[in-house]
Amino acid sequence: MNTKFSIYFSFAALAVSSLACSIFVGGPDYPAQPVQSSPDEAQTLKDMIEQAMIDGAETGVITLQVTESQLTGYIADKLAQQANPPFTDPQVTLRDGQMNIYGKIARGWFTANMLITMNVTIDDVTGQPKIQIVTADFGPVPAPEGLNTAISAVIDEAFTGSFGPVAVGFRLQTISIADGIMTLTGRIK
Repeated sequence: MNTKFSIYFSFAALAVSSLACSIFVGGPDYPAQPVQSSPDEAQTLKDMIEQAMIDGAETGVITLQVTESQLTGYIADKLAQQANPPFTDPQVTLRDGQMNIYGKIARGWFTANMLITMNVTIDDVTGQPKIQIVTADFGPVPAPEGLNTAISAVIDEAFTGSFGPVAVGFRLQTISIADGIMTLTGRIK
């Protein structure tokens, strides 16, 4: 009788412990070289933008180079401020003219890696960055309804919100993405 109790107890313990865990179901692999970032990177990016605007007020021209680690830190900071973020563990890569955001999504007991590939262009009307999702891969987990919209909003706010009130009168002219750096140039109107 004691052996039966031990077996039942073991199965019950296993069942309870599995409820506390999530099951990883795959998805796109994160970059081979992880982007190293820290919470300070978000503030560094904000400071760089403010300084570029101050310098641009004198010269009329603004050039800003943003790194993968700065964007990763900034998006991680924005996600951390949300009660229910659309994804976690962001990694941003800037390669071949596109921005890729890797992350983890959770759906019930399941978690999966995700990859969103975007083009970053200039909005002709506002002169601000314009984000267009090219592909969104959520692995075997179906994308939760509204996730594309939520992710677009987070990313869009990260870009346009980072320029904030200092960007009044600022108009982008070019955006280039290559080798881990996004270079933005523009003019003060």
